[in-house]
Amino acid sequence: MKGLIQRVNHAQVDVAGQSVGAIDKGILLLLGIEAKDSSDSADKLLHKVLNYRIFPDEKGRMNLNLQKTGGGLLVVSQFTLVADTDRGLRPSFSCGATPEYAEELYNYFLGRAKTQFSPLACGIFAADMQVSLVNDGPVTFMLET
Repeated sequence: MKGLIQRVNHAQVDVAGQSVGAIDKGILLLLGIEAKDSSDSADKLLHKVLNYRIFPDEKGRMNLNLQKTGGGLLVVSQFTLVADTDRGLRPSFSCGATPEYAEELYNYFLGRAKTQFSPLACGIFAADMQVSLVNDGPVTFMLET
């Protein structure tokens, strides 16, 4: 499972011109699910996302996690994160989970996140989404489990 996290001052996801999820300060998580992933992978990634120290403390050092800052979490599914780009000029998605399995794990991830964290917002699985954000820093990290 891959998660691209971005520290944001604001992030929003729209579908068909309507906002379906938005946060102010916090983390935008773009979530990619591979065929080999499991609920264990999802739990590990969620733990990393909630506890990864990417927010500044009083000295400006990245020592605080999302839970310490009171920021929001916006989760957006993004299958292109699991693309194999090693060869040629066209990405391969052979490592990606099937849409049915990916949606199951995406919903599992969201369910677990809802029990552990608030405020939480999300996109709509497999929808044509427009994501806008103001990246703070910019601070962006790729997390994998």
